[in-house]
Amino acid sequence: MTRRHSGGTSGFGRIVACLAVLAATALPATGAANAAGTLREVLFVGNNWDGTADVVASTSDLTKIGRVNITPDKDERLREIYLDPVKLAYFLGIRQTVGEGHDQFVDDMYTTPDGTSVVASRPSFADVVSIDLTTGKINWRFPVAGYRADHMAVSPDGRRVAVSASTANTVHVLDIETGRQLGSFKTGDKPHENVFTNDGKYLWDMSIGNVETALDDPSLDWTKGDRHITIVDANTYQQVKVIDMRSRLDAFGRSDLSNSVPPVAFSPDWSTMYFQVSFFNGFLAYDVASDKITGVTTLPKNPATTEDRTKWVNDSRHHGLSMNPAGTKLCVAGTMDDYATVVDRATMLPGPLVTTSKPYWATVTGDGTACVISESGADQITSIDFATGAKITSVPVGDHPQRVRLGHVPVGWTGPTAG
Repeated sequence: MTRRHSGGTSGFGRIVACLAVLAATALPATGAANAAGTLREVLFVGNNWDGTADVVASTSDLTKIGRVNITPDKDERLREIYLDPVKLAYFLGIRQTVGEGHDQFVDDMYTTPDGTSVVASRPSFADVVSIDLTTGKINWRFPVAGYRADHMAVSPDGRRVAVSASTANTVHVLDIETGRQLGSFKTGDKPHENVFTNDGKYLWDMSIGNVETALDDPSLDWTKGDRHITIVDANTYQQVKVIDMRSRLDAFGRSDLSNSVPPVAFSPDWSTMYFQVSFFNGFLAYDVASDKITGVTTLPKNPATTEDRTKWVNDSRHHGLSMNPAGTKLCVAGTMDDYATVVDRATMLPGPLVTTSKPYWATVTGDGTACVISESGADQITSIDFATGAKITSVPVGDHPQRVRLGHVPVGWTGPTAG
């Protein structure tokens, strides 16, 4: 393992950072409802290939609570697609490329502040829908530009949701209650991850380029498209800054690394962004104020993992990154190396390598004590203790779990009564 890192967090800085993250994650309407005891915090697990979302406890035991069908209109959507040759071509293309031979029915999801609905992006259907958690029926549907929907982000107040329209190089921002578009902005090729930062002042989008091609040799990197980070004002949706990590990587002495940035994790005070890049077993640190890469952490390779980059799913090697609320630990999903690990932010040393099967995402429990990994290769989710780095438990879910997000449901809820 190699390490190059600068920076750190003082005791006072950690206190301020913790307060900042608490303020950023508070949802006024949800908080009021919780005070009245009407909502329960949960984790939603998107099962991409079967179009469902499992709902589990937001604590490290991951107790199963219920399941939501995210495609109650499946027959109608398929009928539309098969009657339109262009839509059908993209639908089948998604299946054979990024879908690994499967349709992608649920990517990302967030609940409304009052906990009555879950809003989900559906890649193969190129849309975002709101599902009523009581009836299982669709409240509203928003077709995205182009032919595929991808990652989403929710604003700190829970009122807006941003979704990447990956084939249109566009991010839409929607009213989470009504589905009405509030704004949009253009991005690089294949917008992917979205993050509201600085207590909702900015919205960052990371475009990853053409990860579905087999032109993975470094000499063919130019075929991967225009990959950069787009930062916009989260109220006007006007561009504030564009960051191409190519020049930053070159200046840092890592011209060998891709500038395709998939998952990221920000420090609680928003000063540092940790990010993964295509084909790399590790992650880097980027100082927002100085606009420079300040560190790189290379994590162990699994000797059983092929070095043939065309065999790695969607140009991943590692895909999934999260940070505990205190800002002291990072949780990393080593996708193609079949492990997850907790990295100490002060030393940048990894903890135990927890064996997992194609881990595809990393998030944090509601109390901040554990990391939750989606094991897309084993159809289960696994919790890992931030303090020890040890596995706590694994719970089976649906087919090909990917995104895992915190949300809320009514107290006593166990699933829709009809679907």
